[in-house]
Amino acid sequence: MEILPIDALIYNQNKVDIKACIAPPYDVIDKNYQNDLYSRSEYNIVKLILNKEDDPYQDAKEKFEEWKNKEILVKTKKPAIFYIVQKYKNEKGKLIERKGFIARNKIEDFSTKKILPHEYTMGGPKQDRLNLINATGAFFSQIFMVYDDKEKKIEKMAEKYLSQKPYIDVTDDLGVQNLVYLIDDIEEIKVIQDTLCDKTLLIADGHHRYETSMNFSHENPDNEYAKYVMSYFTNAQDENLIIYPTHRIIEKNIPSNVILEAVKKYYDIEVANSKDEFLDTIETENKKQITTGMILKGDSKYYILKLKPDTQKTIDKPAVLQNLDLTVLHELVLKKELKFSDEELMAQKGIKYEKKESVSFDSVNRGASAVFIMAYPKMQDIINISNQGYRMPQKSTYFYPKLLSGIVINQIKR
Repeated sequence: MEILPIDALIYNQNKVDIKACIAPPYDVIDKNYQNDLYSRSEYNIVKLILNKEDDPYQDAKEKFEEWKNKEILVKTKKPAIFYIVQKYKNEKGKLIERKGFIARNKIEDFSTKKILPHEYTMGGPKQDRLNLINATGAFFSQIFMVYDDKEKKIEKMAEKYLSQKPYIDVTDDLGVQNLVYLIDDIEEIKVIQDTLCDKTLLIADGHHRYETSMNFSHENPDNEYAKYVMSYFTNAQDENLIIYPTHRIIEKNIPSNVILEAVKKYYDIEVANSKDEFLDTIETENKKQITTGMILKGDSKYYILKLKPDTQKTIDKPAVLQNLDLTVLHELVLKKELKFSDEELMAQKGIKYEKKESVSFDSVNRGASAVFIMAYPKMQDIINISNQGYRMPQKSTYFYPKLLSGIVINQIKR
């Protein structure tokens, strides 16, 4: 994979408070949060990535040009790669430190197998992002890529930076501390380039943004900058690369006994004594066989669903997909038994895909018929599925923490 540093635009911290200017990716910002971010600073990045004016793309373009003219956004002295350490505590209080870097990579069609997707996308978001790129000529957010390097060459090279003062040190609204270091030394950049030159990349997050960059590149064949996209890269070997599950909430009104009878056809059922036992058992048992959790409306039990032997082989899917817990749930329970259509599952009609565990648990108290608690996805499953040219069900994975918008801006129109 060809990797290049970024001739980047960054916030001028002599003129603005970086904390007031950053935002999460556009697709996790709801209306209330958008208004909140708007009020924090006249230069918050949300006014570029999720503008709320009558002509959002034109207004974003005008603001972008204005901020550059006022030197709110300035160029780095040299093209650079941005090394990032994200620190946070998980629900059990353990400190997690995920390391990675932001650079540019050559845009490749999926047919080359140099970059692999793992989820399906929808058309609407891609057109929206393409409109923004056409208006502003810039990428404001990164694609999240995963590569595999057992020797951890980049981490070893970048270790010295961790004892230095970061170029940016900002904590986001979820309590994630983002420490950003500039790497502009030619030899150190070459270490990164050489490490990734023969690697295949997996898109962990940002499928819509990547496919948008592909479309823009195809539409602008003479633009050299458009042949590359800004991405964040992290090593699959990093023990702090944690993939969180996305749970399934059944909002369609289906009686509890109907759901229970449906799952009994395919799963052996046990009952946990507590929430903690419930969650721990899902994880430990899922390492041996496909295991999912279930809670029903009006029922205080914590149901542990263990797939009956070889049940997944009845699914008309390739073996690598048959062995995925979400494939089993979607194909046998949701579609075959509860009669959800593919269109309903894709559009989340009568069903909701929820990342937050607390929201999922509380959903049955707020009217949902049931919630299925999924085990943590395995990185190797994602790699195997992608390597064989397949994709996982929509919203299968949740890579946390999200990458901030506003750390680096990559111009592709000069």
